[in-house]
Amino acid sequence: MPSPRIARRRARRAALAVLAPVLLLACLAGPARADAAWPEPVPVVSHVDTADPVVFLTIDDGWNHDPAARQLLLDRQVPASLFLLPGAYSYDAEYFRTLLDHGPAAVENHTVNHPDLTTLPEAGQKSELCGAREQALAQFGLEPRLARPPYGAYDATTRRVARECGAKALVTWTYDFTTWSGVTPPTPSLRAGDIVLLHFNDTVSADLARALAAADAAGLRVAPLRSYVPE
Repeated sequence: MPSPRIARRRARRAALAVLAPVLLLACLAGPARADAAWPEPVPVVSHVDTADPVVFLTIDDGWNHDPAARQLLLDRQVPASLFLLPGAYSYDAEYFRTLLDHGPAAVENHTVNHPDLTTLPEAGQKSELCGAREQALAQFGLEPRLARPPYGAYDATTRRVARECGAKALVTWTYDFTTWSGVTPPTPSLRAGDIVLLHFNDTVSADLARALAAADAAGLRVAPLRSYVPE
């Protein structure tokens, strides 16, 4: 008869022999979370739910480098979120670097070429969003943390890819204050948490002044959007 110690060893080996196939299947199955959902889609933000008396000012593209608009942003120390295209800042990066160095503005992601992302496959969307992030890092040494899909168009793929490309949210807007083709939109009464959209076009100074006046009239201050979007 084997000793008690040997008997115990044999019992443990027998138990492991039974458990091994089960453990192998568990490893192959992977963790309990659904890997198909990884990476987790980012939220889409068009308005921030906050009781703080704040509004958020965002300016897109960057083609028109109006010195008056830049000076107004600096004079008022506006923490604007700048959703810039690499081609728009590549020929005069100093315009935006001045805003970053002397004011509270932040550079965010607006893709490389401004496509409707919903018309692109996953690889194309990733090229647009990750490519813009990498170019902003190279140009300004700063990482975009928010992404704005051109035309406000996105799908489930966009939300996943945005996470892969370093964004914590897709940002659309509550109101567009941009003057398009000479037509200035009606000025709404702003509420706490609204996101205002502007563009660096030939009316940016007037549109910016109108947006700031609307915020003042509503008793709201412009706040940095990044600070109000959770990780």
